Amino acid sequence: ANTVFALSPVNKSLLGGLAIKGYDPVSYFTESKPTKGNKKFELEHSGATWRFNSQQNLDLFKGDPKSYAPQFGGYCAWAVSQSSTAGIDPQAWKIVNEKLYLNYNKSIQEKWEKDRDSLIIKGNKNWPKLLKE
Repeated sequence: ANTVFALSPVNKSLLGGLAIKGYDPVSYFTESKPTKGNKKFELEHSGATWRFNSQQNLDLFKGDPKSYAPQFGGYCAWAVSQSSTAGIDPQAWKIVNEKLYLNYNKSIQEKWEKDRDSLIIKGNKNWPKLLKE
């Protein structure tokens, strides 16, 4: 599955190709909240630009991007479970089994939360197919 991850398209902004709208993916884990990344701490990974709020977070991501990058390339986890892709709100997030999942917005997140475990399984099944489309 590692090769799929390396090639997977990342949901990025049209302007500047930013992953997670410029939010720091590591901060979800280290600070239990999304924080805005800083232009000073940028890294190219999987064809997107990732921003971090500190050199320390950049180094953590660089050392193990698979652990910190959001699942499904940062697309909405609910949408992927429904065999499509959608953007995200960096504030609609959840860490499940040490993996970061993002959702389109808070109300979609509530829908996703109701059946989260089976929707994660569906998403994992759908994601490789969505990559080929």
